[in-house]
Amino acid sequence: MSHYVFDNSAEETGSRFNALEATYDPASRAALARTGVGAGWTCLEIGGGGGSLGRWLAETVGPTGQVSVTDVEPQWMDSREQPENVQLLQHDIAHDSLPEREFDLIHARLVLVHVPERRQVLPRLVQALRPGGWLVLEEFDCGWIPVLTAPSSAATDLFTRVHAGLMRLMESAGGDPLWGRKVVQAMADAGLEQMSTTVFAQAWSGQSAGIDLHRANTEQLRDELLAGGLSEQELCAFWDLLQNPAFAVTSYPLLSAAGKRAAA
Repeated sequence: MSHYVFDNSAEETGSRFNALEATYDPASRAALARTGVGAGWTCLEIGGGGGSLGRWLAETVGPTGQVSVTDVEPQWMDSREQPENVQLLQHDIAHDSLPEREFDLIHARLVLVHVPERRQVLPRLVQALRPGGWLVLEEFDCGWIPVLTAPSSAATDLFTRVHAGLMRLMESAGGDPLWGRKVVQAMADAGLEQMSTTVFAQAWSGQSAGIDLHRANTEQLRDELLAGGLSEQELCAFWDLLQNPAFAVTSYPLLSAAGKRAAA
């Protein structure tokens, strides 16, 4: 069992991965492409989830390149066919070691936001890069997701209340809902150079692919949310709201931060 708030062995995991891939993969691919990743690169994809970005990297680096894709629960990647130059590994970045000076590119999306030891992990990621290699970290800032439209003020209050309960559970498990706004400085403090950052966000309306992320997350943590003071009636009303076309909320802003290890 994972010690992170979202256990990847739960049945809702597939829905969460699908929502993330549908919504954020284009922004992630663009962030990775800006590093110049290409034929022959050796890459590490941490917390590979459903494996979509690992497969994209494998196509990008070609048969002369190599991609290692890790996850604490790699079963979701195991269930899908992988390119020959992809190696799947069960690995917990918070506690398991990494080789030094091994990778041209290391990427993690929405991993360190959940890892209590995130600032201790960062120097190890830098050491795992070859001189001149790139680290790309993509993280949510969960502190800015305003409701844009809603059928009533009560519906806005309901969304805010349920989401606040979800964030409390994340924090109690060692996550940092505001890590996205801190990651650029943390990477610079770790010694990376040529820092660059982009921010991706969009509106999620009822029944959209992105809005399913809120449903998957709250369904997975239903019992914990009920124990935290929400009622069954409130959760059902929340899930109904997510299917209402009259409802729209800003997506979690995804900050894509890239930095380069010094070549010397």
